[in-house]
Amino acid sequence: MDELLDILTENAEPTGVTTMKSEAHRKGLFHATVHIWFYTKGGEVLLQKRAFSKDIHPGLWDVSVAGHVGAGEIIENSAIREVQEEIGLAISKEQLIKIGVFKSVQKHSDILIDCEFHHTFLSELKVSLEDLTKQQSEVDALKFLSITQFEKELNSLDKTTRYVPHDPAYYPIVLKEIKNLL
Repeated sequence: MDELLDILTENAEPTGVTTMKSEAHRKGLFHATVHIWFYTKGGEVLLQKRAFSKDIHPGLWDVSVAGHVGAGEIIENSAIREVQEEIGLAISKEQLIKIGVFKSVQKHSDILIDCEFHHTFLSELKVSLEDLTKQQSEVDALKFLSITQFEKELNSLDKTTRYVPHDPAYYPIVLKEIKNLL
């Protein structure tokens, strides 16, 4: 779905310009996204398998919930909206723990260049998988994976065929922050 986004500088500063997501991706313009990693007190993370219809990384496992920040939208409100849309869970700002903003540049093709700042949050998941409702257009599947197993898989040679290839430092930082909360 195309949506209106605020365009940022390469240092994440607002430019005052808005454009459609499709144009931002076509031109490689920086914009904000949200990543919400859900974890359980039992040491598991919730992973989302991206829908096979997605233009970018279809069918690969990724962050629990992710999405674009709409033009003029408050970052935390965007996170709350995306969680509701993608997994049918209502959360509050108080349940979000921000762990950082990660710059990401990925050139998928000459006409699809993702230049994003991922506002990354953690949130404890206190419901079962069965209580979640996946958005069919975005999410193919959801699963829990222990942090230990996730780390093993991320360190394996075939991780690129299973997981979205974020910056190499990204996953270890997220998992370290989750471990600090357990």
